[in-house]
Amino acid sequence: MAKSPTFKLNKKAIAELAKGAAAQAVVTSVANDIAAATGIEAEVVEYTTDRAVAAVKVRAFDQAADGVLSRAAASAGIHIATK
Repeated sequence: MAKSPTFKLNKKAIAELAKGAAAQAVVTSVANDIAAATGIEAEVVEYTTDRAVAAVKVRAFDQAADGVLSRAAASAGIHIATK
């Protein structure tokens, strides 16, 4: 019987990819789409932790009163779970 193929995960390479410019571009593009879908003034902030990150900021009142950010994220296919 043939031996099953093996796979070794290269965590260092994955970490480098997750922090890279290409990953940041993808994440920021999605954040920009979400910001545009809010229909109000929204700010996109890029930063890096252990991976590329982008945040979309709206006024707390707009989110609390109308859920603009939750709806915009849903329109981009992102599921928002609440506790």
